Amino acid sequence: MARLLLRGLAGLGWRELASGARLRGACTGAGRGRASHRDLGVLNKHGESATDWKRKLTPEQYYVTREKGTEMPFSGVFWNNTEPGMYHCVCCDSPLFSSEKKFCSGTGWPSFTEAHGTSGSDESETNILRRPDYSLQATRVEVVCKQCEAHLGHVFPDGPEPTGERFCINSVALTFKPS
Repeated sequence: MARLLLRGLAGLGWRELASGARLRGACTGAGRGRASHRDLGVLNKHGESATDWKRKLTPEQYYVTREKGTEMPFSGVFWNNTEPGMYHCVCCDSPLFSSEKKFCSGTGWPSFTEAHGTSGSDESETNILRRPDYSLQATRVEVVCKQCEAHLGHVFPDGPEPTGERFCINSVALTFKPS
């Protein structure tokens, strides 16, 4: 049961449950030798290839931001950070979330009530996009960086007032700049 729960938390990032439950590409290096269409140097719309991202990011950052992975809960450097400042995209440095909107959700990931630049329910001035995520049995809402399309995490409708939303974001997808 615990393995299935962790499998869901890892966004289906488990390589094989029957052979010791290893994260695909995260920390173990598994899967790094596989060739795929993403490894052929094809540029995305932002001018970055998978090879470019792999050079720029750590294996864990690449796994989470480019392959839509999930870090383990309570493992990220920012889940319990209480310093004032701004959280930026680890890939392109776009400002994403203010510490003023951060709260302790008890989930083990940094949680925010709204993205930086939100005005009421208008997110047009933010650096995030919401996308439907059908990778698990239940539909979720994925949060990606508007500038580079890095996978950041998900948003859930169980946050505190006034928004009632919880942006559950991977620490490894962020950098932090203190005020």
